[in-house]
Amino acid sequence: MHIISKAAIRPLVAAIALASVSTLAVQAQDAKKADPALANQLDPNAPEKDSKLIDKFAAVKVEDGKYQDAEGHPTFHITNDGKKFDWYAYSGYRRYHAECHVCHGPDAMGSTYAPALKDSLKTIGYEEFIGILAGGKRDTQAGQEKVMPAFGDNKNVMCYADDLYVYLKARASGAMPRVRPSDKEDKPEAAKAAEKECLGG
Repeated sequence: MHIISKAAIRPLVAAIALASVSTLAVQAQDAKKADPALANQLDPNAPEKDSKLIDKFAAVKVEDGKYQDAEGHPTFHITNDGKKFDWYAYSGYRRYHAECHVCHGPDAMGSTYAPALKDSLKTIGYEEFIGILAGGKRDTQAGQEKVMPAFGDNKNVMCYADDLYVYLKARASGAMPRVRPSDKEDKPEAAKAAEKECLGG
């Protein structure tokens, strides 16, 4: 029986490894080119656009830099091929990730103990949203109790309630993907004044 030394085995292992890499390289060259449509379907940041909601939430009026839909509720306004957001949608993104994402997940995607607000805003309206935000909500299903705390006394939330609503509408409709807005409209003077008055500064 012959015993092969470690020194003799190393070159053999290296040769086998090199042959494997060469085979993989050939197979990679033979692979089909990527299908952009499939890549977009698999992109976790690609928006799930809902054309009915986009139409329903469309801005029909602007006053002091704040956009409103046909029902007169705050809404988003996105331009530049989906890259430039109105101030309130941008502010809502920032406020959401400062105050809400711990429970409701990044980008309003939900978590194991709080719903995906990007889905909730498909069915609840402005008044109900503000009511839940201010007064909280208790939900008991299948023996589990879920409690949304009341934020009515929290100025860091309530002073930006419309901003949160606008951002979540943009997420619900798929008009805003799972990204930090890279471009935004300037902060309107009306937003500056409302913020100062609400925060007491």
